[in-house]
Amino acid sequence: MAAELDAAAGALLSVWEAAREGTASRLSAAQLRAVMVVERHDGINLRRLATLLDMLLSSASRLCDRLVAAGMLEREPGRLDRREISLHLTPEARGLLSELRRDRRRRLAEVLAGMSGEGRQALLRGLREFDRVARDLEELAPPAVPWQGTGTPPPDASLGDPSAVRSA
Repeated sequence: MAAELDAAAGALLSVWEAAREGTASRLSAAQLRAVMVVERHDGINLRRLATLLDMLLSSASRLCDRLVAAGMLEREPGRLDRREISLHLTPEARGLLSELRRDRRRRLAEVLAGMSGEGRQALLRGLREFDRVARDLEELAPPAVPWQGTGTPPPDASLGDPSAVRSA
């Protein structure tokens, strides 16, 4: 089933990518993903963002540096712990995401117009359930923890340096 879905999703991903190229081409795919995660989790900290993006903390930090420089993200010191940084979208980023969604919806509507009503309803039902399960799994993602064992670390573990932690 996963292989069949992967093959069938190619057209959907092509529509998605065409919309991204048309409206958000100045952002890389990784930057756009980060912006979308921050939109969904306003005030997220850098460690959680790295975990949700499945990247090294140092890579997520550099990614955020580029997004701050591009005017897409703002960093704010935490209210309880000033060392904790929370991330927020700028009005420019919100505008870009709105434009991207309008373009995507227009392109999707063109494809959906060629489908039967039954097919559209089945697709929507399945995608809603898929979205719910995917979000539940995302929320259950374990926090990044530095490798603290002895001997050779696993391939994706750091050598105890919390700034180089990969998410599990």
